[in-house]
Amino acid sequence: MRIIAGEFRGRLLKTLPGRDVRPTSDKLRGTLFNILRNELPGAVFIDCYAGSGAVGLEAVSRGASRVYLIENDAAAARVIEQNITALVLGSKVRLLRMDAQAGLCKLEAESVRASICFFDPPYAALAEAARNLDWLASSSLMDPAGLLILEHSRKDASPEQAGAGAHPWKRTRLLHQGSSALSFYRRQ
Repeated sequence: MRIIAGEFRGRLLKTLPGRDVRPTSDKLRGTLFNILRNELPGAVFIDCYAGSGAVGLEAVSRGASRVYLIENDAAAARVIEQNITALVLGSKVRLLRMDAQAGLCKLEAESVRASICFFDPPYAALAEAARNLDWLASSSLMDPAGLLILEHSRKDASPEQAGAGAHPWKRTRLLHQGSSALSFYRRQ
């Protein structure tokens, strides 16, 4: 796995071995960041279920000002730390070793205001990720003009709307690529 473009283009990233790991493919990451190219410079980016950190590290390579990587798995967190150290990212990237909900709550408590939040849960944990999307509808963590992105299996339906009340997140785009899909949400 490698960084596709930007400041760290071509740099190799460590990944977790094994067949249970499903990192976002280079092709899907390339498509995602082509869509985000105008929103990324200066953005505060959150990568939930970060795995190797490839999506968040790609974001910082392409101009995000601050990236938060949330990962609960100890082995994955060690790989992320190695990747951050190898790229010499310093204070631009912060790893939170906790589950996605706890990490999002911690960032909200620290008054972080995110522009983009990316979720790539294990496909079996899609319902958990959907609950986090719902929680973000009543949270102050996301900028009102922010963007939520959920990666999921092409076979699994993503929710049309996340959250209730006056400002729910509505799915504005659904993109299929291979066996994966990306659902994009904005506040209405």
